[in-house]
Amino acid sequence: MSTQNLNNQEAIKKIKELSEKAKICMFCTELDRLPVNSRPMAIQETDDNGNLWFISSEMSNKNFEIKDDNRVQLYFMNNSDSEYLSIFGEAFIYTDKNTIEDKWSPMANAWFDGKDDPNVSIIRVEPKKTYYWDTKAGKLVSLLSFAAAAITGTETDNSDGVEGTATV
Repeated sequence: MSTQNLNNQEAIKKIKELSEKAKICMFCTELDRLPVNSRPMAIQETDDNGNLWFISSEMSNKNFEIKDDNRVQLYFMNNSDSEYLSIFGEAFIYTDKNTIEDKWSPMANAWFDGKDDPNVSIIRVEPKKTYYWDTKAGKLVSLLSFAAAAITGTETDNSDGVEGTATV
C-alpha cells in the first residue's frame, strides 16, 4: 500500500469519486459522546468545492445534534471495489427554498411530501480532514495477487493499493 496525499482539485476529485460511487455513508454526530450517534445517509452530491450535500428532516435527531455541535464524521465504503473514505467536517443546515430546489431529488419523496414539505432541510458538510483507501487496479487484481502469493508461498507486495489524506 503506497501513500499518496492529495491537495486541492486532486483531493476534491478523489472525494467526489469515492463518495458518489459509494452513495451511502454512515453519518456520525455528537462526536464527543460515546457511543457516537450514527445513521446511514444517502449523498445527493459532492460539489466542485468538495462539499457533500444531503437531504434531511428538519425534525430529525441528526439536525438537532448538528445545531448543538456541527462537527460530523462520515464513513463511505464501497466494498465491491475496496474503496473507503473517512471525512471529518462541519455540517451546515439549510431550509431556504432555493437550496432545497437546487439539491432536491425525487428519491426523497419516499420520506417527504415533496420538496415543499415544511420538514425538508439540506445539510452541507464541509470537509476539514479526509483520509481515503483505494486500489489502483481494482479488487479483482488485488485478490489475484493475494491468491498467487498464497499458492506460491511468497509474500505479496500489496503495491496496487493507495491511501492518503485529501486536503481541500
